[in-house]
Amino acid sequence: MKIQRFEEIKAWQEARALVKMVYQATKDRKSFGSDYKFKEQITSAAVSVMSNIAEGFSRRTKKEFVQFLFVSKGSCAEVQSQLYAALDQGYISEDRFKELHTKAEEVAKILSGFVTYLLKELKQLKQLK
Repeated sequence: MKIQRFEEIKAWQEARALVKMVYQATKDRKSFGSDYKFKEQITSAAVSVMSNIAEGFSRRTKKEFVQFLFVSKGSCAEVQSQLYAALDQGYISEDRFKELHTKAEEVAKILSGFVTYLLKELKQLKQLK
């Protein structure tokens, strides 16, 4: 089955769930409210994960798509790093940290698997030429 729309991509769906979780976490705690710059950074990083999947999908080549998936994976790591800062500042609880960190890790693993699949396809296409 060929993917027709980026919304069908499992990694994008899970990235969307991560965005929802991050936004919910930033709304739950009053301390996030006073740190606007940090709140903007962590939510932007989360949105970047799903946005780069969508943008890469719309590109003309699988090679470009893979590049955007790598950027998306990097944004997952950025979210995870920022979660440590949020935990250290008392913006999120240890439980919320673990929940969000685990979700970001899950998205990163799905992205890695997708990249591996696409690179294998690209290699096969080159061999056919």
